[in-house]
Amino acid sequence: MRIFLAGATGVIGSRLTPLLLRAGHEVAAMTRTPAKAAGLAATGAHPVVCDVYDAEAVRSAVVAFRPDVLIHQLTDLPDKAADLPARREANARMRREGTDSLLAAARAAGAARVLAQSVAWELAGEGGAAKEYLEHRVLDAGGVVLRYGQFYGPGTYHERRPPEPPRIQVDEAARRTVDALDSPTGILTIADE
Repeated sequence: MRIFLAGATGVIGSRLTPLLLRAGHEVAAMTRTPAKAAGLAATGAHPVVCDVYDAEAVRSAVVAFRPDVLIHQLTDLPDKAADLPARREANARMRREGTDSLLAAARAAGAARVLAQSVAWELAGEGGAAKEYLEHRVLDAGGVVLRYGQFYGPGTYHERRPPEPPRIQVDEAARRTVDALDSPTGILTIADE
């Protein structure tokens, strides 16, 4: 299967890329950071350096790759949990504008399905409205919303101890995302039991 993965160098995307490749998929791995392209190429993925807010560039990249599936794992979160309040607006923008850009590109490329990252807990204010927007847009497009629990494990905000539920160990979240490639349209919660 040909898979276009937006957010390939993020916390879950960096784990998802090698899993998809090992499963025999051909992967176009999108990052906005040029310095990360060589690392993506070293995994065997096709690196795509693109800013999701440049809708025409995203459309061109996705159409050129002709994916069967587009996976939206983009967020705009800080490296430290303490900085989350200052980045809420940027992440809400990603959920709205980034989602619209990716959905339009997937439609233009004729991708059969879209899977998109969301969260398995309630968000207030603009964050909640943006989460709802993302989920409705993806479902209206016949896609799959992946509601992840809070990630824990290496490279997450919760490296040493799991957070309160809903939660999911980040490597398990990536594995279950690969399993979700054939999920029917709808909402799939990926969290510890």
